[in-house]
Amino acid sequence: MTAHDHLFASGALAGDESTTPLPNWIRSIGLRLAAWAKNCADYWEAAAMYEQLAALSDAELTRRGLSRGTLARDVRTACDRSGDA
Repeated sequence: MTAHDHLFASGALAGDESTTPLPNWIRSIGLRLAAWAKNCADYWEAAAMYEQLAALSDAELTRRGLSRGTLARDVRTACDRSGDA
């Protein structure tokens, strides 16, 4: 049996019953685009917050319970809404 025969015999390329209908595919793309847009909004929010906080003095950051060494991670964590429903 050749490789060509093997592929078609196993049904690996027969697509009628294994493919999802077009509306489901479009919905899936829509959901992925929405997730991407939300993720971009999170990063834009984090960037704006980081710029504001990075301009503060070390004493002011400490007063707010922040450290310059972990500022980027702390801001990103604060702006991450991926766990929100």
